[in-house]
Parts: sequence; structure tokens; C-alpha cells
Amino acid sequence: MVKYNGDGESTGTMNYVRQTPTSQRMAWPLQMGGLLMLLLPSLFPSLFSPLCRSYPSVFSEWNAPRPMHSHLLNRALQQQTSKAQEAELWSPLPNQGWEACADKQDTQSLGRKSQGYIQVFLDGGLNQQRMGICDAVAVAKILNATLVIPYLEVNPVWQDSSSFADIFDVDHFVSVLSGDISIVKELPSDYSWSTREYYATGIRATRIKTAPVHASASWYLENVLPVMQSYGIVAIAPFSHRLAFDNQPSDIQHLRCKVNFHALVFVPHVRTLGDALVSRLHSPPSLDNASSATHFHSRENDRAGAGKYVVLHLRFDKDMAAHSACDFGGGKAEKLALAKYRQVLWQGRVLNSQFTDEELRGQGRCPLTPEEIGLLLSALGFNNSTRLYLASHKVYGGEARISALRQLFPFMEDKKSLASSHELSEVEGKASLLAAVDSYVSMQSDIFISASPGNMHNALLGHRAYKNLKTIRPNMTLLGKLFLNKTIEWSEFQQAVQQGHKNRQGQMRIRKEKQSIYTYPAPDCMCKA
Repeated sequence: MVKYNGDGESTGTMNYVRQTPTSQRMAWPLQMGGLLMLLLPSLFPSLFSPLCRSYPSVFSEWNAPRPMHSHLLNRALQQQTSKAQEAELWSPLPNQGWEACADKQDTQSLGRKSQGYIQVFLDGGLNQQRMGICDAVAVAKILNATLVIPYLEVNPVWQDSSSFADIFDVDHFVSVLSGDISIVKELPSDYSWSTREYYATGIRATRIKTAPVHASASWYLENVLPVMQSYGIVAIAPFSHRLAFDNQPSDIQHLRCKVNFHALVFVPHVRTLGDALVSRLHSPPSLDNASSATHFHSRENDRAGAGKYVVLHLRFDKDMAAHSACDFGGGKAEKLALAKYRQVLWQGRVLNSQFTDEELRGQGRCPLTPEEIGLLLSALGFNNSTRLYLASHKVYGGEARISALRQLFPFMEDKKSLASSHELSEVEGKASLLAAVDSYVSMQSDIFISASPGNMHNALLGHRAYKNLKTIRPNMTLLGKLFLNKTIEWSEFQQAVQQGHKNRQGQMRIRKEKQSIYTYPAPDCMCKA
């Protein structure tokens, strides 16, 4: 923890020295230099501030991160993958005895007259909002209410003001659910006063602010329905995670699955861009040298992974790095900068900061760095001919941080390397739409892996399980312990990684109590084959 003396006083002993004319002349440049250093942070704050979300501080984080596992990296760069190993790696999942059926399961059809209108205001990122939309449909069904297309709050981190209609295909959403609930794109004139601004400026009788996390269906019937019946409308905010996953009627569970896996599709221009990226990832990479291109393409035809690609979701932003309180190889300057960042954003209240790096890694609580996720992929059998798509917003440490990953996978791509600036113009600068493109490309991939748990990881884990697609779940505890061992040989590391991930590549897992229906779709969203 970094703390500063609020009085600006030194606790050391002051020694007074008689100043001579010569010493005064020598001290003057030093004094002016000190004054300049004091003024520079005020004149150019972006150069010194380690607190900026978008840019690293030049003077506090200028040390480029170095590889933390050079001995493993050097061996990984030399490894060869056998044809048998490659064939097993890229083979699709076998039938696991479950099939997607959320769109075929019976839900109670729309019958009784609507009791009123329900509005929800959703915060968080794209995938958190997606879950909120699914729950909003379910609550509307429970209350026999007409759902107003959900309002998406401006994301405080990325400052993205994209609306529901900017991200999701509204007409498709309404059409798929037309037999389940009534949906309107906007309120009739009698209720036009019920806006986000209206609820932000005072206490309103039609707003529910006290919905508990993971509330039951009966809570909504007892606390929300009377308000809606009295006023004809009710607004619920906050609404994220406000409907329980357990003890719900089966038709409500089926409906939540139907929304998530069938009703919510991205707007056409996101799907068009995504299809273009997927097509390019399925094609052989372009090579500058003609002879190397011919050699590559001849090898490519013999590979099990030819025409296939893996998506790596890499969330390694400054927030995650700081909140984890782990050491990522940037030296003392990086540790200081992240400690300052923790102090300002969370006032130092970060649970992990009370543990050492070794303790955190041993418990699997450190996010994998780009270098470490690269070593994991290499140990599993991916090699320098693998097409790798990087789904990521902004990596803390920039290109220096991902250089080891790029060494291991020279055919690594992302949105900007695959698409022109014109193709990206409709999504550029909009975090939710950029995440939507990554999500779309991830769903089409042959294999998906996420470097750390999170909302996107959970959303794709569930969606790909629903479609029976291969998804690798890193064993964080195992990897933490392996990376702490600085003398481990590559063969031992590789064997441990392969053994520890044998049953973490998309095998169906049945949802347990309190687990999310959107992450574990069986049995609620699926039928026995």
C-alpha cells in the first residue's frame, strides 16, 4: 500500500549548513530543477498520472515488462506437434447425450391481458446487460406485464452509450418472444414521463430500488405487482442479478434460455463484419515471401488445424491487473503504479493486497498474463502455424506485454489486422459493439479459451456448451503452482498441463445450486438426446 504524508513534512533530522556564495551559485540550478519537477505534473498530468485508464504513465510505468518464464518460453518456441496430437486437439466434441432445445420447450403462451408496463435499467458491460435482459423477460412473464425494450446505462468505464437497438436486433427479439410476452419498443404517450431522467431527479413511487440480489418469483409478485397495478407501470433499477437461478417454475427457466440462446442476436452490421472476419480466419494467412507462402500452404493442407482457428479472450486491462494485486514482471515501477491505482480507485480496499504474490498464485487468483496463456496453449499442442484470434479491448502494457504471445503465435490476428478501417467504422470507439464482434467471432470458432474468469468467459462458456462446442477452461490453481516453479522443465510442464486439462475442454457440466443458468445450461435449457 502506498501512502503519502498529508502534511508534507519529513520525519528525518534537518542539518543546517552555512551557505557560501559559491555553494549558493551551485544550488540555484538544483533549486530550479526541483521547482520544474514540482510544476511538471501540474502542467502535463497525463505524463505522470498512473491513474489514467487509457494510457500508462510515462514516468511511473516506463519499464517494459520482461518475460517471466524465459526457460519455458525458449523451449515452447522449439516444440513440434505430432499429427496425432494435432488431430486430437482440433477434433470436435462427441455427442454428450444433451441437445439444445430451449426454442422447442413449452412455455405458457401469451393469454391474459397485461397488468401494466415494466421498465428495467441495466448497468455493466455487454454480457452483464445480456443476462439482465433475459431476467427482465422472465420477470415480465412472472408479472404478466408488457416489457419495454430495456434501457442500457452508459458504461462508466468505457463511456459507451450504445442502446439496445444499437447492439441487438430488436425486430428479431420481439418476433421470437411474441408468443411468450408482450413487448413494446417505447411507452405510449400516457406514460412518456417515465424516463431515466425522471427517476434520476427524485424519489418516485413507480420505481423499485430495493429488489434483492437473486430475488424469488414470489418476491416480485408480492412487492412489484401491487405497484404496477396501482400506477400501470413500474421501473426497476438497479436490476442486474435480481432474479434467482433456483426454485423457479420450469416455464420461466425455459424462457430465460430461449431469450439468451435464440432471441438475442446482434444487429446485422455486427453479424456482417463478424462473418467477414470468420471467413478470413478460415482462409490461409497471407505471407509476404512467395517461397515461404508456397511452403506454408503445402504444409497447411496436411494439417488437422487447416482452415480452423482458436479464439483467445484476453482480458488484461489495468483494472484487472491492479485489483488482482499480483506481480506481472514490470518491476518496482509497475508495482508502485498499480498500488497507487488501487489506492485511488478502491481506497486500498482490495482483499488480495494482503497476500503475497506466491500465495495468490498458489490459490489460482492471479489472471494469466499473455505470456502465460501462450505457454498454456503451446503445452496443449497449439504451435506457430495456429490461427489465433485475439478478443481483447486494451492490454495493460501494450505491445511489449503481448510480444511473447506473438512470438509463439505469429499468425495471431484481431479485428484491426483482419478488417479495414472502413469496415470497422460503425463499431470503432464503441466498446459494447466491439465486444459484440468479438463475441460473434468467438461463437463461430473451432476452439475458445479465456485467460481469466469473467462475464464474457461465463457467457461464452454457457453458449458454447449449449451448442456442444469445444471450450478450454484454464486450471488456474494448477497453472499458478506450475509457474511458481522456476526450475520446472518443459516436458514436465507440458505433461502436467495436458493431464490437468484433459477434462476441461467442453465436457458437459450439470448446473449446481446457485450457479448461473447462462453459464451452465444443462439441464434447464437442454434435453436428453
